[in-house]
Order: sequence, then structure tokens, then C-alpha cells
Amino acid sequence: MSAPEVFQLSLGPLTGIAFSPDRSQVCVCPNSNEAQIYTRNGDSWDLTDTLAEHDKLITAIAWGPNTNRIVTCSQDRNAYVWTHTEQGWKPALVILKINRAATSVKWSPSENKFAVGSGSRVIAICHFDEENNWWTAKQIKKPLRSTVLSLDWHPNNYLLAAGTADGKTYVYSGYIKGLEAKPEATIWGDRLPTGQLLAEFKSPNGGWVHDVAFSPSGDALAFVAHDSSLTIIYASGPNEPPAAHIVVKLPSLPFTNLTWTSESSIVAAGHDCQPILFTGSSSGWAISHSLDDPSSTSKPLTPTATGMRSGGGGVGRLGNNEAFNMFKAADSKGQRGLPGTGAATTSSGLTQVGSDGMLLTIHQNTITHVEAYEWNQNGEVSKIFTAGRDGRLVVWPVTGGKGGLTGRMAGLQV
Repeated sequence: MSAPEVFQLSLGPLTGIAFSPDRSQVCVCPNSNEAQIYTRNGDSWDLTDTLAEHDKLITAIAWGPNTNRIVTCSQDRNAYVWTHTEQGWKPALVILKINRAATSVKWSPSENKFAVGSGSRVIAICHFDEENNWWTAKQIKKPLRSTVLSLDWHPNNYLLAAGTADGKTYVYSGYIKGLEAKPEATIWGDRLPTGQLLAEFKSPNGGWVHDVAFSPSGDALAFVAHDSSLTIIYASGPNEPPAAHIVVKLPSLPFTNLTWTSESSIVAAGHDCQPILFTGSSSGWAISHSLDDPSSTSKPLTPTATGMRSGGGGVGRLGNNEAFNMFKAADSKGQRGLPGTGAATTSSGLTQVGSDGMLLTIHQNTITHVEAYEWNQNGEVSKIFTAGRDGRLVVWPVTGGKGGLTGRMAGLQV
């Protein structure tokens, strides 16, 4: 298996990221009110454009692969659709009609509309109003009782899944009358007026739902929650209970993002700082292996970590103090006792920690974005990319044998 590609795009967290259709450019938000567009230049990325229109932190970015339009949303309660012209990127205002921060955004598969989640307990489904030359929104309000943290569109362009901070996952109809043809009945429901609630699920222990994703066929729905769980739902038919409701309880810290790589595999990542591959079907799911395996290479996996100590000890430096390392490990990584020589595992049993207290994974902080990057001839994902609070962008090959963590996870079953 080829080695992952690692790029340090920012010294701080990346709060939003999206690739251009040909993967030659990437739009990121370096924890600010601006979105920066980088262009690939060999083994590096060069800053070429800055999208500056928001007043507060940008929370999410989506780049349409067919229309080449970028949509950004922010804590300033606004969203903008950016179109590339000869004069550069031009913004168009979106009328969201929300009074709290916008938290997430996703283009629909046909890119004739997009959905925005918010802290207003509202989902805004936005489409272009040609008469007024702006983007307007239809709102979904019921039965939302908390912040909408994540969204995902069904492949049919009509259904929308949402994960919320009260531990609920909903499946709605995102059909807009007058914009598109009347939808046909689906396995999730047959009555599809705008905002119709088709299904509702709850995380196993009430943890807020960080991310949701439909399978490539749209017949299954997966979500990850803050109670360290991965849930996969297989629909059976309109108004029918699920054909399968599978919960994988994890020995690790919670995941914050996931993506389907095929109908039988999912990659999820989060607070354990490494992407984990799951495989299964409607009969059960289990962990396969980590894509980040320190034992698979003899050279260091990462460039110098953001904020890493340089050099040895010295006045005022506690890097080699055993008591300091013990308390640091307990506080930041949940590890009891002092890390041993070489590498040790945390109490989660997954993330490895070096003797200096630094993680042996490529990412040195929480992974907040996991998405498909490249597909093979069969339509299955062959590469994914991750980004996180360490400011790093990493492109991972998905295919390959099991890593060195497999033995420790072999007994973990649904």
C-alpha cells in the first residue's frame, strides 16, 4: 500500500475544506472568517485566492463538482455561493432566515440546491431565485429541538439526512415543488412533500450526532455519535421498521466524521486522530484496520508536528520531566501511568503515544473532515482525504492489507 500524502496547510485548525472537481485546488478555512484557495504545485500547495465576505468564523465549505460553485456558511448566520468569473470569485448572498450560526452545508447531487444546518434548530434548503437574482431558502423546523450538526443528501437528490446535538438522526424529504420533477416513492418513504419526516433514529446513549452519511445506493444510513458509537441503519420500506439496526460500540474516543467507500465499507475518524476502516453488511459490522499504521514504515510518518517541542530540555522546559508527562498523558490523552519506552497505547487501546508524549499517528489532533478523494473503475473509493485541528491535510489510500492494529481489534465484533 502506498504511503499517505501529508500537507501542512495551516498552523491552526481547519474548520472547513473542500476540493475542486479535478482535485487541482482545495478551499480551506484556517479557523477564521476567510476561505483560502490553494492550487497544487508538485508536492506543495500555493495560495492563489482568498474568499473574504463573512464577518465571523466559517464553519463549513462545499464545492460542487459539476457546477464548480463554492458555498460557504459561517457563524455570522450567512451563506454565500461563489462563482468563478474572469474577474475572480464572485459571491452571491443566500437568504437563510436564521438567527443563530450556520453549522454545516452540503450541495445536493444535482447541485440545483443545497442544505444548511444551523443553531436555530432549522434546516434551510436553498435554491436560486432567478427573479430576484439571489439564493432563497425553504425551512425545515419540525421536530428539530437542537443544533443541526451534520447533513447528507441521498443519491436520488430528494432525501436529506440530518444529525443533531440532542442525539437524533432524521431523514427528511428535501423536494422543492416547482424546482424539480415530482419524486417517486423510495425505500425510505412514499409521501415526499417538502420537509416530510420519513425516519427518526437515536444514538445508543444519547450522544450528539457528529456526522451522517447515506451509502452509495442510498438504502443504508450510517452515523457516528459522541457516545463512541457507529450506527448503521438498513431501510426496509416506507413506514416499515428497519431491516437491520446495527450499533458498533467503540473502545476508542468518539468519531466526528465518516464516509462510505463502498456498500460494505466505511471509513470513520475523530478524536483518536486516525482513520479506521469498518467492513460489514446487514448481518453485522466490525473494525477492519486503521489506515494509519506506524509499524508499516521505518521512517517517521509525519513532518514536525504543529506546536511540537524542538530540541531537548532546558530552563523552563518540562518535556523530559516524568511527572509532567504522566499528568499530561492523563489530561490530554486519557492515559493512565507514564508512557513506556518507545510507544504505548492509550486507555482506548487504539492511539499510540511515543515516549515524548507525542502521538505516533500522522494527525496530531482531532480529525474533523473525512471525505472521498478518488474512485476506481468500479465506482468504489480508492483514496480518501482527512483534515483536522492540527492544520494538516492527508490523502490516504484505502485499498491494502490490514495494518498492525488488527490484532488488537480482532476480537471486537458487533
